[in-house]
Amino acid sequence: MTTSGQQPLIRLLHDESRPDLRDPSRPRPVRVYRWEPEHPSTGRAPLVVVSHGTGGSGSRMEWLVEPLRRAGFRVVALDHHGNNFVDGYEPEGFLHVWDRPRDASFVLDVLAREEPLGPVGAAGFSLGGYTAVALAGVRLDPALLRAVLTRAVPLPEIPEFPDVLEALRKKYPLEEQLRQSLEGAEADFTDPRVRAVFQVAPGVGGLVTRASLAGVRVPVGIRWGGADTVNPYEVDTRPYLDHIPGAAGRSAGPHVRHDDFFLPTPSDPAVRTRVGEEAAAFFGQHLVRALV
Repeated sequence: MTTSGQQPLIRLLHDESRPDLRDPSRPRPVRVYRWEPEHPSTGRAPLVVVSHGTGGSGSRMEWLVEPLRRAGFRVVALDHHGNNFVDGYEPEGFLHVWDRPRDASFVLDVLAREEPLGPVGAAGFSLGGYTAVALAGVRLDPALLRAVLTRAVPLPEIPEFPDVLEALRKKYPLEEQLRQSLEGAEADFTDPRVRAVFQVAPGVGGLVTRASLAGVRVPVGIRWGGADTVNPYEVDTRPYLDHIPGAAGRSAGPHVRHDDFFLPTPSDPAVRTRVGEEAAAFFGQHLVRALV
């Protein structure tokens, strides 16, 4: 559900190249929420694809969508299969994070067959922040993923799915998990259509390779909360900020928590509006200029 001034067009797409996590005989579902610019122009408006955080939904990203729409962008937000509260949770949805950028590229492929895309930006909150920057070439470290899956390195607490590793073990033998993680981590999900990336309180920064960060060639804007204990700055944000050549960012406030971006009563009621407007300004600089 969205509280924006314009209700989104909702479509349920199916990626035939990947299976449904609950029924492998069916294709992977990807729900898409689409908004048009508040004031449509005669030309083709740039497009921004938005990725939600762990256990969230594209339908709850209106705080980011609305400023983009008001600034003249077309926006599509996704529900990542197995990791959204609309359809429910599956362990792969939380641990096979490499499927998320594949969702975004699949949606862009579908849209590109229907109409010209124009310049594309990618934005995301929390795990969606990783999703967005993976489209610019950031890759996971297979050794670190292996350590997490074998419990050599503790998995940070996931309140939405506290027993996620146990649930994954029930679905796949450990050897199969490690094979899947190796294939996922080594894959390059660069989508050349993505010209700029905006991350909000990004996750997984401690699990990506420095070499892939150094290889990012698009501008990246980053915002984080100074009181974020879910994706702490030093662990999850700083790697992106320090090692992506075109990255720049700042704290959204010293007292801003991770939860302030989705709780009904955030400690800083203005933070979502402020960060959403900064995202719109960032894409205005880097995507609208690409049209010229």
